[in-house]
Amino acid sequence: MGDTGVKEEMIVLPGDLKVSRMGVGAWAWGDRVFWGYDDSQEQEAQKGFDKAVACGVNLFDTAEVYGIGTGWGHSETLCGKFARECADKTDMELIVATKFAPLPNRFLDGRKAVARALRASLERLGTDRCDLYQLHWPGFFSDRQFWDGLADAYDAGLVRSVGVSNYSAKRLRAVHKLLKERDIPLATNQIQYSLLHRTPEMNGVKEACDELGVKILAYSPLAQGCLTGRYSSTNLPSGPRGRIFEQRMDKVDPLLSALKRIGEKEGKTCSQVALNWLICKDVIPIPGARNERQAEENCGALGWRLSVEDMEELDQVSKSFVDSSVEFPGMPLAQM
Repeated sequence: MGDTGVKEEMIVLPGDLKVSRMGVGAWAWGDRVFWGYDDSQEQEAQKGFDKAVACGVNLFDTAEVYGIGTGWGHSETLCGKFARECADKTDMELIVATKFAPLPNRFLDGRKAVARALRASLERLGTDRCDLYQLHWPGFFSDRQFWDGLADAYDAGLVRSVGVSNYSAKRLRAVHKLLKERDIPLATNQIQYSLLHRTPEMNGVKEACDELGVKILAYSPLAQGCLTGRYSSTNLPSGPRGRIFEQRMDKVDPLLSALKRIGEKEGKTCSQVALNWLICKDVIPIPGARNERQAEENCGALGWRLSVEDMEELDQVSKSFVDSSVEFPGMPLAQM
């Protein structure tokens, strides 16, 4: 059996951000194209937000590009609204993180583009300071300018803490060095990381994060729902996820069997075991929660730990998928 009855202490990030051991990713809130969102789902999303907070989760991650089909930054608008309306229901400080998109049309404006985008995000969030502001992916030839823009925002007091996303070990070390020269700590690197996407362990990203004291935020920790145990090769989700799952679900069955067996032993679901695996690796998973039920299930990953034996088994089973290139694909610019 694993370790039960674990008291979950808050993780303290630079800027005195006290965050829970797990967060909530808000990609699905407002996204019509990939997640099939429509306005009728807003109330369910808000219930998911409230349930997560009631379970002790205070970190919510959004981005200006989230909201495809409903409007630029719609997820930010929802997160800001939910946080304001939930603030009186909890003694915890609610932490909302968002991200700047280094789009090609922003390359010429460089650091000024970061300032303009941040002001727009703050307006949508309904606040005058962002808790955690991240670069969504590398800016390639404009990297240095965007890094300077991130540092400018910190120095101006517009953000409490700064981070990056989809950064390779090499780029992570470079931005960390530049920020350190301006006496600014780099708080986070948000990357795809799950039992079906263990690339960060293979390419040096996790090692670099651990060495530099940069906390990993793991997006798609349930592989877009594949690790929930709700789908199979004969029961695929609709939309783009179904096409992604189609070529892989039959190969994932051994891992799902292991998750189910370990979960039954611990009294947990496949999702909760998969999320706990990341928590045991000192990573902050940020699964989505489209409704109250999903939020409650995700929160069942807290308050206990997998045994060493179960961790070793999951490592071994999932490693065989990575070795055979069965892992789920990352974002096109992931860890560049």
